[in-house]
Amino acid sequence: MKELISTPELCEECSRCERICPQNAIRVINGVPIFCLHCSPERAPCLTVCPEDAIEEMDGAIIIDEEVCIGCGLCRDACPIGAIHINEAGVAKKCNLCIDRENPICVLTCPTEALKMDSKDVLSEKRDKIAKELEKIKIIMKY
Repeated sequence: MKELISTPELCEECSRCERICPQNAIRVINGVPIFCLHCSPERAPCLTVCPEDAIEEMDGAIIIDEEVCIGCGLCRDACPIGAIHINEAGVAKKCNLCIDRENPICVLTCPTEALKMDSKDVLSEKRDKIAKELEKIKIIMKY
């Protein structure tokens, strides 16, 4: 599974990624590129809440089928980081990792490599580490 990874300390806030994104789905806020994290299908709130099943996982990316989307906004409201917006046509839009390309355009455009693709499942590794730490806390609290 490929993941889009940001390294905020490398971001120069040039906003090239914002301007070039074909989905208009990335924002740079205080030097931090904000974009969809492509949660695992069992944890993706947008996928779970969509009444039309217009959101699906494809090759590691959580994507919106614009032909099926009714623009209700439930996915936008469910997204914990605000990575989904409803466009002028009333259709939900979000990062799709430029699924039809080898690398997302934002990655190719970033002059400092603050954005890059990684084939490791970095988010899963972080989730597992947090879960282990929480388990340790539970054990300590029992005693």
